Amino acid sequence: MTGFEITGASAADMALMRAWADEEGWNPGDSDRFAFMVADPAGFLVGRLGGEPVACISAVRYGGGFGFIGFYIARPAVRGRGYGIRLWNAGMERLDGRLVGLDGVVEQQDNYRRSGFRPAWNNVRHEGVPRGADEAGERDGAGNADGAGDGVRIVDAGSLPLGRLAAYDRRFFPESRDAFLAAWAGLPGRTALAAVRDGRIEGFGVVRPCSAASRIGPLYAATPRIAAALLVRLARQAPGGLVAVDVPDANPRATDLVTGLGLVPTFEAARMYTGPAPRSDLADLYGVTSLELG
Repeated sequence: MTGFEITGASAADMALMRAWADEEGWNPGDSDRFAFMVADPAGFLVGRLGGEPVACISAVRYGGGFGFIGFYIARPAVRGRGYGIRLWNAGMERLDGRLVGLDGVVEQQDNYRRSGFRPAWNNVRHEGVPRGADEAGERDGAGNADGAGDGVRIVDAGSLPLGRLAAYDRRFFPESRDAFLAAWAGLPGRTALAAVRDGRIEGFGVVRPCSAASRIGPLYAATPRIAAALLVRLARQAPGGLVAVDVPDANPRATDLVTGLGLVPTFEAARMYTGPAPRSDLADLYGVTSLELG
């Protein structure tokens, strides 16, 4: 392993990591890296061989007790030579003492188990053009969504105080991530919508452009009806209405919803943790935010 070193990722490295993830078939968001760097600027590591990047990993710290592993990639030409495990160990060392989560692809899950991770549920990516996304849709003067439910308004999430959105997000994530959330929802080219009833947030979703199907995540909703209204309206912002949603199978209502709208499963990853899964409002979780950062 002469000449191998591990360094923090630069902005150019982050663009390279995104390209590698695309080559792996993960379909990352075009601008995800800008929000990722806000979450934890030191949380992205690159393995270099003779100065050239050959492997990467993210080991992002949230708050004082949680971390998330993602972007674990070794380039095909160097696999099986020990570089990936050195980078893995460096990432896990950075998260030492924390509960750590990840979304593990099927072929790596046994390796993650040997590292102390245990499955909590599966995130199953469903793709397609949801029924209704190719229709014009209607809003009344108050911005009511067709099919969202009595008294529910679908609004631009950017019109709501960030503190309210962040408090809502905390029902689904074990630590606050306000700066990340602001960037994630507000980057150019994205659409973020919220469902509001009597001043309460009862749903939230973001759609972002990708190389292939546009990705929707997170998708939170108090009812399947609200989730469907958000999903369909977000899909109308995607080219051709084609979207992908990473759906937790721990919420059967979410699976029923996306399949009922005509989306089909295309990819699967296990949400795994090094300890007991943190509390999350799984009944209202219809799509996870990101397989790379949780």
